[in-house]
Amino acid sequence: MPELKTGARLKSAVCDGEIMVVASPGGDVDITCGGAAMVEAGADAPKVDINPDHAVGIVIGKRYITEDESIEVLCVKAGEGGLAVDGNLLLQKDTKKLPKTD
Repeated sequence: MPELKTGARLKSAVCDGEIMVVASPGGDVDITCGGAAMVEAGADAPKVDINPDHAVGIVIGKRYITEDESIEVLCVKAGEGGLAVDGNLLLQKDTKKLPKTD
């Protein structure tokens, strides 16, 4: 995987999932979906089989982060594969409650 830059759009090679990078420390990062390396959104890539250990799915509109929160991505198209960095599954980021305006 080439350098991971903020604003980059990536797609899965195992499902229909697509993400946009929200925050990244820069440098080479091995980000996968369903156990296979993700590719740039416009690139042609052959479909490969999903790894059953990484078949947790991603949900459109949800943000996913690494445990140390150094990488954050936004799901822009749902898919069956789970996102991972260096083999560690990403966590779904909790949403913040808005204050009441009553």
